[in-house]
Amino acid sequence: MKFIVSSQVLLKSLQSIGGVLSTNSTLPILDNFLFQLEGETLTITASDVETTMSVVVPLVKAEDEGSIAIPAKILIDTLKTFGNIPISFTINMENQLIELATDDGKFKLSGYDGNEFPDSPEMEDSSEISIGAEILEQAISKTIFATGNDELRPVMMGVNFEFTPDGLIMVGTDAHKLVKYTQKTIKSDSEDSFVVPKKPLQQLKNILSKSTENVLVRYNKVNAHFEFDNYKLICRLVDNKYPNYEAVIPKDNPNILIVDRVQFLNKIRRVSFFANQSTNQIKLSITGQELSLSAEDLDFTNEAHERLNCSYEGSNLDIGFNSKFLIEMLNNIDTEQVTMELSTPGRAGILLPYIEGESDEEILMLVMPIMLND
Repeated sequence: MKFIVSSQVLLKSLQSIGGVLSTNSTLPILDNFLFQLEGETLTITASDVETTMSVVVPLVKAEDEGSIAIPAKILIDTLKTFGNIPISFTINMENQLIELATDDGKFKLSGYDGNEFPDSPEMEDSSEISIGAEILEQAISKTIFATGNDELRPVMMGVNFEFTPDGLIMVGTDAHKLVKYTQKTIKSDSEDSFVVPKKPLQQLKNILSKSTENVLVRYNKVNAHFEFDNYKLICRLVDNKYPNYEAVIPKDNPNILIVDRVQFLNKIRRVSFFANQSTNQIKLSITGQELSLSAEDLDFTNEAHERLNCSYEGSNLDIGFNSKFLIEMLNNIDTEQVTMELSTPGRAGILLPYIEGESDEEILMLVMPIMLND
């Protein structure tokens, strides 16, 4: 089995799927990339059993077919040291010895039988839908940051996909914050939902930004499969029902605040430096058309106050939030102004992009308050 490939093309391809590799895998074969050469098509695969991702790499030249598993770390580390040069791979399929050759050097390493690499799951009884790469990347970016890290609640560590006749709805939550993203242009004849874990979504997010193609999404009860450009990703779905998020979104919010997003974000960030570092609590005090932000850390006698003009309808209100959550949310909204819908200091606040007129995209962000100690 022989082929010649550009070192930079190969490195970029390996790095694009390398995030799938697990650092603590119980199967040693999964510390390798699977190289499969058929005709002049080289497909490289990385897997951690739960998620499998493959990329087709263009070759300069190819001879003989075969499959071999090549150690990932040494291969990537070696390729990083080269400029953009052609590298020739010669693989002895009997003893799995691999020789890399450049104009100036030769490198030898041992690989493993490609047949030991786990097979990708078959997608039986699957449904499918096509989504633009830009739309899917946007939807993942707007929701993945709100997912949790509690391994005892795996359903919170994923994003809920809902296909409906009215549009695609994606939701991420960790029980302290929640984001509901709706894209009305992606309509489905039937209603389906499934939860995709964070890791494969992070992989997709990193690559989708470079694509302008449509992504073919196929799914069944067990797996989801994403295919676009020269990439394929298949992942096991979270086997739990997603919580009823609509029940926690407060519907009646009489206090409406409209404020400049960038000014609001910068003032929260500045005030948060002086907040208690364990709670990150900041206080919003809204009186008339003025918003006051404050934070204090009694242990170090740190204190900060800022004021900001705003548009406000409702009664005077003092409410506390975790500043980290607000900063994350404001960073994931693109409009010049944002709307906050509030009711009482004990009920969740709703953060929305301020948009005049209709839009195909809707984003609702919910953040739970922190009770103030007055």
